[in-house]
Amino acid sequence: MQSHIHPRYDLTTITCTSCGAEHRIRSTRADVRVDVCAECHPFYTGVDRAPERGGRVARFERRRAMATR
Repeated sequence: MQSHIHPRYDLTTITCTSCGAEHRIRSTRADVRVDVCAECHPFYTGVDRAPERGGRVARFERRRAMATR
């Protein structure tokens, strides 16, 4: 196998921009930044997002009331 045609496979730091968590993995890329990770993503943490306040009609009525003031 030719050694000069393969990319380097080194330790890399994955940094989450939301919570600041850092994970060390091996990768061909240098330091990587991600928006969400397993420590802060709602699916993995079990924390649901804030429930919506009303349906489409209620939100429309709220916007219409504010526009008529």
